[in-house]
Amino acid sequence: MKNPLLQQWEDKLNDIFEEIDKKLEKEYGDAHPLKPGRPKAGEGITHDTDGLFEIGVLFTPGFTSSYGPGYVFRVRLATFNKVPPEEIKMYEDKVARMLEEKLPEAFPERDLRVVRDGKMYKIIGDLGLN
Repeated sequence: MKNPLLQQWEDKLNDIFEEIDKKLEKEYGDAHPLKPGRPKAGEGITHDTDGLFEIGVLFTPGFTSSYGPGYVFRVRLATFNKVPPEEIKMYEDKVARMLEEKLPEAFPERDLRVVRDGKMYKIIGDLGLN
């Protein structure tokens, strides 16, 4: 069973990513054909199981990172098309910018930042559950 404060934190974070996913789908959802059997945006059970975009986010203790612990995210596209790396980077950069805008609104009491950590973006800062 998860700590209730951790669950509340992650629920807020998932709400932010769901909102970002909806904006990406609206703007770029028709950029590539979906994999067969993949529901259109808004028709799946969750935002990461439908539409073109899958934005995965998970906690990392950051043992090998100069930034330490945080939440990393990646943007994947649910298509069999070969998507150029620069296009995926464009989507990731857009998600990072939207995230930087939304984090202070959702967590006004925390000092959070979005940084590039290797090949992924990462949310770092005051992740405490106090």
